[in-house]
Amino acid sequence: MTSEKWLYALATLLCYALLCGAIAWQHRNRQRAAQRRVDALLPATPGVPAWWVAYASQTGQAEELALQTAQALHTAGVPVRLAPLSQISLADLQQADRLLCIASTYGEGDPPDSAVLFARQVMANAGVTLSHLHVGLLALGDKTYAHFCGFGRQLDQWLMDRGAQALFERIDVDKSDPDALQRWRQHLAHLAGTSDLPDWEAPALQPWRLRARQHLNPGSAGEEVHHLELVPAEAGAALPEWQAGDLVQVEVPTAPGEPRDYSIASVPQDGAVHLLVRRTRRADGSPGLASGWLTQAAQTGDTVTLRVRSHGGFRIGDNAQRPLILIGNGTGLAGLRGHMRARIAAGKGQVPMWLLFGERNATCDAHYRDEIDAWQRDGWLRRVDWVFSRDQAERRYVQHALAEAAADVKEWVGQGAAVYVCGSLEGMAGEVNGTLQTILGEEALQQLTADGRYRRDVY
Repeated sequence: MTSEKWLYALATLLCYALLCGAIAWQHRNRQRAAQRRVDALLPATPGVPAWWVAYASQTGQAEELALQTAQALHTAGVPVRLAPLSQISLADLQQADRLLCIASTYGEGDPPDSAVLFARQVMANAGVTLSHLHVGLLALGDKTYAHFCGFGRQLDQWLMDRGAQALFERIDVDKSDPDALQRWRQHLAHLAGTSDLPDWEAPALQPWRLRARQHLNPGSAGEEVHHLELVPAEAGAALPEWQAGDLVQVEVPTAPGEPRDYSIASVPQDGAVHLLVRRTRRADGSPGLASGWLTQAAQTGDTVTLRVRSHGGFRIGDNAQRPLILIGNGTGLAGLRGHMRARIAAGKGQVPMWLLFGERNATCDAHYRDEIDAWQRDGWLRRVDWVFSRDQAERRYVQHALAEAAADVKEWVGQGAAVYVCGSLEGMAGEVNGTLQTILGEEALQQLTADGRYRRDVY
């Protein structure tokens, strides 16, 4: 090798080392900041019992409400510990005096991912007595589901059956109902002995402009899917900060006060919020209120009112240096695209990514195919499995491709990969979860969840 090639190779290695060092430094800073936020909520006086504030969150709402609860109590001088429910043991409950819990529900009454271990390990103890424990519970749900606030109600019943004493009657919240949340704050103020708790109002919705919209699947057997690009309405205004995995809440003009969540398919480096929206149909055949407006009624240049919302459960977290297995279907590609674009923007081509994506037909429904094929050619994506359910006589879905690649899945996970799933709750998410259990084993999958290496954004 010539001296010039040696120098080039050495320079390349040096640049790579500097990049890795910078990433590690940023990661340590983020960890320190997160730890400082938690440390500020720990009891300041040795020997003074802390109140536990626990959360079971799937989309991040319960986590945010738990943080606001803990901060409010801390401001009022109450020592408090904040944790996801999965990190609270039976011993913690037996030693605690007060527990405030914010619990959402996944699917039809199931615990969210951040509470699965608690549900299967702690709530399996039917004989334990918790008569010393004083409990307040906020259950989050949606009345359009059959089992409204299902997990929150199960948790409340389990605690009461163990003899726990209710600080106040359980509060059930239907889709962020402000009156229910106000009752929660009133109870907190009473318990903390103050009438001056901080305002918890969500960040204000802001005007954005629909810069572009593209119909991605003309001729599809399914409903229309559109790519949307949105920028702040004020010319030259800075974009808000967000991370891959985060959401936007869009308010439809005809339904003020009821914003809809959509996964962000871009990163700030793209200069715009990208959304992937499928027009849905209501029972009478009319377009869905939000999706119909975004894909048809709103015109390029129109104002769209929205806010960015963090989704801690689907962010990259501690998985920035891990291989990624990205699994999804339909418009779930939006959340996965955000993670792919984030990794590419960070220049992490040496950390492998594997995409498994399912839709109806290859000719119409291969969303972002040119972009994804280019990423694969350039080495950003180590592997891509396209799965089209209706391109053959027998229906084939993402879970089937996953099962066929079982050996590779085990190898990737064994090498430290994290698994991210985004898409439909009905069908895909449950089937993929069952397939992963078969491939990895139920205990191993639970451990991946506890370690933050198995994350889901499903709807």
